[in-house]
Amino acid sequence: MTVEGTVRTSETSAPPEAVFAVAADIAAYPEWASGVAAVEVLERDDAGWVRRARFEIDGFIKRISYELVYEYDAPHRISWRAVPGDDIREMEGYYEFRTRDEGTEIVYALRVQPAFVIPGFLRHQAERQIVHSALRGLRRRAEESLEAR
Repeated sequence: MTVEGTVRTSETSAPPEAVFAVAADIAAYPEWASGVAAVEVLERDDAGWVRRARFEIDGFIKRISYELVYEYDAPHRISWRAVPGDDIREMEGYYEFRTRDEGTEIVYALRVQPAFVIPGFLRHQAERQIVHSALRGLRRRAEESLEAR
């Protein structure tokens, strides 16, 4: 998947498996992902991975709802795409988890096309803020999960 939106990286001391486990726990996103108000898991595959989920996000102007469909390549990558809806016309993204000497490099890519009118610079600013906050929250949650062991 090629994403022509916002791509950022971060590093954590947690191993890829721990970071992947946090990112794959879709139902727990409201606990650590800033702005995620609610997640409803709609479908799981035979292995228990979330295949489809509905999100409610506290947006800049309004609460936004959308559904995502997921694909997994454990423990290296989680990708998603939105089901077109009232608030989101298109959305695609991924997390990649790359082993480093002392932890993991996390890559987060996101492209969003809302179904409502918003100037391009505001859309891009919102993407950057979402990616920045998600990376910070994911890194913190993965490191906390290691400390709890």
